[in-house]
Amino acid sequence: MAAYLLLALAIAAEVTGTVSLKLSEGFSKLTPSLVVVAGYAVAFVALSLVLKMGLPVGVAYAIWAAAGVAAVALIGVLFLGEHISVAMVAGLVLVIGGVVLIELGSAR
Repeated sequence: MAAYLLLALAIAAEVTGTVSLKLSEGFSKLTPSLVVVAGYAVAFVALSLVLKMGLPVGVAYAIWAAAGVAAVALIGVLFLGEHISVAMVAGLVLVIGGVVLIELGSAR
């Protein structure tokens, strides 16, 4: 359970870093640029600790990547004025479905 909580922290930090990357406007704004660096640093440290705790790398990375993609896409639509299409929604459903299958396939 602790590994999944730490994985949630890694996801939140990665999403924060990615959204800040957009807000940094090519690293031309200092504060969002610093948040990018800090967000990715926290994300990778937390992810490395998750792996050290024994969560399989395929499962951890699949959850981390899919949750990050879905969250960033949703934040982009809700707060950054980005558009979403039916094809994009279908793609997100496929990504999340793939992660569920990886998780089910790795069950011991």
